[in-house]
Amino acid sequence: MTTDDTDQQDEARLRRAIRASQAAGSQRVRSSRADWSGESAAIYCRISHASDDDQTGVDRQEGICREVAERLGLTVAEHQVFVDNNRSAWQRKRKRPGWDALLEEARQGRVRHVLTYHPDRLMRQPRDLEELLQIADDHDITLHGQANRRDLADPDDRFFLRIEVAHSCRSSDDTSRRLIDSMVDRAKDGRPHTGRRRYGYDKTGTEIIPEEAAIVREIFTRYLDGDGPMQLAKELYARGEKTAEGRNWNAPRVRDLLDNRHVTGIRVFRGEEIGDGEWPAIIDRGMWLEVKERRTYRAAVWAARGTPGRFHLLRGIVVCTGCGKPMGGAATKYICNHTQRLDIPRCHRAIKAANVEEFVTEAALYLLERLDLTDAPAPSTLSEEDQAAIDADRQELDDLKDMWESQELRTREYREMRKTVEARIAEVERKMIVRPTAEVLDGLVGPDARESWKALEEAENYQRMNAVMRFLFAAVKIREAAKKGRQFDYGRIDIEQNPIWL
Repeated sequence: MTTDDTDQQDEARLRRAIRASQAAGSQRVRSSRADWSGESAAIYCRISHASDDDQTGVDRQEGICREVAERLGLTVAEHQVFVDNNRSAWQRKRKRPGWDALLEEARQGRVRHVLTYHPDRLMRQPRDLEELLQIADDHDITLHGQANRRDLADPDDRFFLRIEVAHSCRSSDDTSRRLIDSMVDRAKDGRPHTGRRRYGYDKTGTEIIPEEAAIVREIFTRYLDGDGPMQLAKELYARGEKTAEGRNWNAPRVRDLLDNRHVTGIRVFRGEEIGDGEWPAIIDRGMWLEVKERRTYRAAVWAARGTPGRFHLLRGIVVCTGCGKPMGGAATKYICNHTQRLDIPRCHRAIKAANVEEFVTEAALYLLERLDLTDAPAPSTLSEEDQAAIDADRQELDDLKDMWESQELRTREYREMRKTVEARIAEVERKMIVRPTAEVLDGLVGPDARESWKALEEAENYQRMNAVMRFLFAAVKIREAAKKGRQFDYGRIDIEQNPIWL
């Protein structure tokens, strides 16, 4: 091989090396601080435990991050500061709006740098880190902390981040375990559960606040004398009384107090009464039981009274456009009366039930006369193997319950094992495409739809009629009345149709 041939091979090797390095991009080349000047950055701040009005923790984190950004020459826009105050990053089901917004900014490529006080402020679950790394694969993102930085495209930095997040997750797991053990010990000792303050007691749940205790006794006594929760709430609101959280009283909060077993000295653990608590009771046990029986009796009476003289055909789909809430059937009308708050006016929008039902029924019959079920998807069925697997899993659930009732399994073990088995059943049942279309509309479509509908009316099969309405229509929206007088205003009604085949 001549010298010229050798030189040509060396040049070709050099060109390949340059092109390979360029193709590797940020996976192999780390940016220097000189390259960051003026680049966009986002700040993320989070604290797990703080009152919603106390921003001290996140404010301090933001200040430190802004100092880091200034030192590195990064630019932070005001809309790119994301905060999750009083939010846990460890709890898997806890929503973090700030974190979600940060990820969306990163997906859009509007963020090159993420500044946070410490990586554990950003994430304490490995899956959150992996989600961020997946985004970083498409965008060259660098993570900065108070004392260090991690290039999310660098394998070494990704390795160390995974270790740090795993350590944070383990720390949170240990904390959770200690808290659960502490709660069990408190329950065994009869001490109250910690958390938000209960009305009538101080934050420890053991010392009675005389002024609030007097109101607790008043509520229980007057309830037994015949006053309802709404009447009691109105009077407490008029007197300016507040709940333990500083909120206005309303009927549901009065009912919660009447159901509260803490005021009678009963210790509850995981929804079950386990004995007397080691704190003074405000209400004696006899009065509390009498209130409980009275509430059960009144609920049964109202259930009987609530049986409508007429069936509201559009129940569940009539919606008020003023507040966006469903309108309930009351006597001969649909009425919007959704709020329980006493400090804001109620909507009270109403419309005559017979008129709106007649109008919507005509729209339904128009569709039914023109529908063709021949294109409707047929429901699928499970194979014999899948059905046998479900039967075996259900038998396993019965066996687990027997073992739990005979105390062979602890409650926590039983719940975890039951959850696993139920997940397997749900996974198999997903194979079934359950479409009630044919059952709901069977015999109601085509030219004879009106006669079939009249037969349902004569048979008083109102539940079937309501199911048809729900299938055909997503909502029947009621506007504010624009005309005055006795003449019904059909212009108030807007019908939102469902897609027929999904």
